[in-house]
Amino acid sequence: MSALRTRGLIGATFVVAVLGATAACGNENTTSPPAAQPTETPTTPGTPTPSPTPSGTPSMDCPDTIAAIRAATDKVAWGKGAEKSLFQPVSVTICQYDAKASGQDYATVTTKRNGKQATELFGLVNSPKPVAKKPTYCTQELGPTYVLRFTDNDRGVLSYTVEAFGCRRLVATSLEGQGKPGVLPAPRQVTAELIKSLGLR
Repeated sequence: MSALRTRGLIGATFVVAVLGATAACGNENTTSPPAAQPTETPTTPGTPTPSPTPSGTPSMDCPDTIAAIRAATDKVAWGKGAEKSLFQPVSVTICQYDAKASGQDYATVTTKRNGKQATELFGLVNSPKPVAKKPTYCTQELGPTYVLRFTDNDRGVLSYTVEAFGCRRLVATSLEGQGKPGVLPAPRQVTAELIKSLGLR
């Protein structure tokens, strides 16, 4: 075999080997689709985000959510109503809502007072003077919201919202029971003495 022919065969073999390797490995200048990456599952537009589980438990004694309590408190007209309530309670249920309660949260603490204790608490609720205009100076601290449900001998129920924070509103929101269509007491502001009394369990 001549040297020239041997050189040609070696050259051809080398070219075939290089082309084969290039075909097998690809070319780094060639653009290829990127490898699949993990993606987040898209949410359907308009789908509500699941809300956290409501706190507290509904009961006959404290049947309302904090949203319902706030709505009833907000709609009360300031500067209207009786200066003093003539209601004569024999018991009271105190429904306490957490400081950060919202939406469908219920009361997380329920306590009851009877007889003299209920009468004394009603005296603290009834004693502040009515306020003509809704308070505009409000602090930013958080505190619980209480609903006081006073009951009399005729099973009438007079409900108050007591805010132990912010504008410290003290508002009668409803008077339930047969023959109880009387005028609700006018809104007023919570006293430090009342808040202290509610803190005792």
